[in-house]
Amino acid sequence: MDRRIQYTKKVIKETCIELLSEKDITKVSVSELCKKADINRATFYRYYLDIFDLLSKIEDEFVEELKNSYKDYNTKDNELYDYILALLKTCLNNKKLVKILFYSKNSISFLDAILEDAYTRFKDKWQSEVKDLNEEDIEYATVYIFNGTLGIVNYWIQNDFNEDIENLTNTIVNLSYYGTRKFIYKK
Repeated sequence: MDRRIQYTKKVIKETCIELLSEKDITKVSVSELCKKADINRATFYRYYLDIFDLLSKIEDEFVEELKNSYKDYNTKDNELYDYILALLKTCLNNKKLVKILFYSKNSISFLDAILEDAYTRFKDKWQSEVKDLNEEDIEYATVYIFNGTLGIVNYWIQNDFNEDIENLTNTIVNLSYYGTRKFIYKK
C-alpha cells in the first residue's frame, strides 16, 4: 500500500479515536472528523462508508492485533498465562482505543472473535490432557474463563490500568484454573 494512503488512514483512525474518547459515536460526524483530520470528505469516503464502518474496521484491526500478539507465545507449560499476558500487553499498548471499545454503547461483540480463538486454541490442549472431557465441558470452561477474564479486564480498564499486568495475569490464571475458593482462601 502506498505510504500516503497508509498515512491518511492512520490520521483518520487516530482522529476518530480521539473524537470517540470525547463523545458517543452517534455524535461524531464525518464532517467534524474530516475537519479535525484536515482531509476532505471525498478522501474519507474513498476508504470508509461512514463513522460506523470506520469504527468496525478499527475493531477488526485491533482483533487482528490481539490475535497476532500471542503467536510468539507457544510455551505449552504456561500457555494460558502467556496468552492472557499477551492480550493484556496489547490492551495496555492501546489504552485509548480499549477504553472506547469497552465503554462504548455498542456491544463488545468484537471480542467474540477472541473467544472463538481461545476456544479453538485450548480445546485441543484440554482434550489431550483430560481424556474424558467432552465438548460441552470445554465450552462451559471456555465461557467461564473468558467472561471472568473479561470482567477483570473491564475492572482493570475502569481503574485506569492501575494493576501490574503480570500480577493481573497471575490472578486471572489462578482464578481460571482453581476458581474463587483457592483464590479467596489463600494459605
